[in-house]
Amino acid sequence: MSPMSVPKSSAVVLRAHRTDLTQRPSSLLQVAPVELPPLNEGQVRVENTFQQIIAATGDLMLEQPRLPIPPFRIGEPIFGPAIGRVVESRAADRPVGTTVLHMSGWREHSTLGAAETFPVPDGAFPGPEYLLNQGVPAYHGIVDIAVVGTDDTVLVSGAAGGVGSMAAQIAKARGAARVIGIAGGADKCRFLVEEVGLDAAIDYKSENLDDRLTELAPDGISVFFDTVGGAQFEAAIRHAAPGARFALCGVLAGQIGGGDGGFPRLDIMTALVNEIQIRPFSTRHTPEQVQAWNSHYASWHAEGRITFAHTVLKGPLERAITAQDELFAGVHRGNLIVKLTGSST
Repeated sequence: MSPMSVPKSSAVVLRAHRTDLTQRPSSLLQVAPVELPPLNEGQVRVENTFQQIIAATGDLMLEQPRLPIPPFRIGEPIFGPAIGRVVESRAADRPVGTTVLHMSGWREHSTLGAAETFPVPDGAFPGPEYLLNQGVPAYHGIVDIAVVGTDDTVLVSGAAGGVGSMAAQIAKARGAARVIGIAGGADKCRFLVEEVGLDAAIDYKSENLDDRLTELAPDGISVFFDTVGGAQFEAAIRHAAPGARFALCGVLAGQIGGGDGGFPRLDIMTALVNEIQIRPFSTRHTPEQVQAWNSHYASWHAEGRITFAHTVLKGPLERAITAQDELFAGVHRGNLIVKLTGSST
C-alpha cells in the first residue's frame, strides 16, 4: 500500500428514499465501496460477522419516519445492529480481538467510538449472534409497560417474529398463567407451541380470531403485546378482560405493503366499559434498558426458560439486502440474522 492510499471497504448505501410501503427495500439499497478513515483516540475498527435484519430498517428508509431515530440519508451507509471483532483499536478497554455488539452495521467494517460498543461475554451463549435478539423492546414492553404477572392471560401478535417470540417467552418466564400467540401459517403456529413453548397459537390466515379467542381465553385477555395493529388489535379489544393492559410495540400491518393496518378502529365503548389501558411505547435502547434485558436473558437462557428463536442466512453483504425483503414477506421465523461471508478484505 502506498503512503497516499486509503484503505477501502464496502457498505450498504441508500440510493433513494422509500416513497411507497409496497416498495421492496432491495430496490432502494446497494452495496458501494467506502473509505476507511484513520482512527481517532478512543475509536475502534470492527470487522462485522453478523448483521441483524429488523423491521425498523424499512421505516428509516422513509424521508420522514415517525421514529425517535434519525432517518437514513441518500448516498450514505445505513446502520443497524451487528456483531463483529475489533481489528484495530485506539481504546485500551477494547483491544484487538474483542467481540462487540454495536449499532453501526450494514457494512463490512465499522469505525466508531469504543463507548458505542458492548463487549460480548465469553461462554454465556452458544454463539455471539445470540446477542442479536430483539429482547430489549420485548422485555421493556412486557415488564415495564404491561407489568405481566402470574395471573395474566397474555396475547402476543406477530408472535413468530423477532420481538414477538421474545415477548411471549418473557411473559412465560414471568409466570403468566397463559400465553397465546398469533402468527401466519400452520408451520409458524406449530413452531410457537412446540419449540417456543407457548400455551396456544392462532393462525390468522386460516382461523377466525374471534372464535379462537373465545375458545382459548373465555374470561378475556388481561395483556396484549401488539406488534401488528390492524384487525388483530381490533380483535384483542373485543376480547379484553376488565382492566386489560395493551402494550403497543409496532404496526407491521401498516409497515408491510401499506394499507390502513396502522390505523385500526378503536371500539371506544368497549374500551370505556372494560377500562382498557392502552400503553404505546418506543424503546430507545438506553444503556439501562439494554442492561436490564441482558442480565435476565443470560440467566433465563441458562435455565432453559428462553429459547433464541432465530434464522441465520449466509452470504456476502448483498445477502442482507435481500434478507430485508424476506423479513417483510414473512419468509422466516424468529430473529433474522445474516452471517457475513466473502469479505473483500
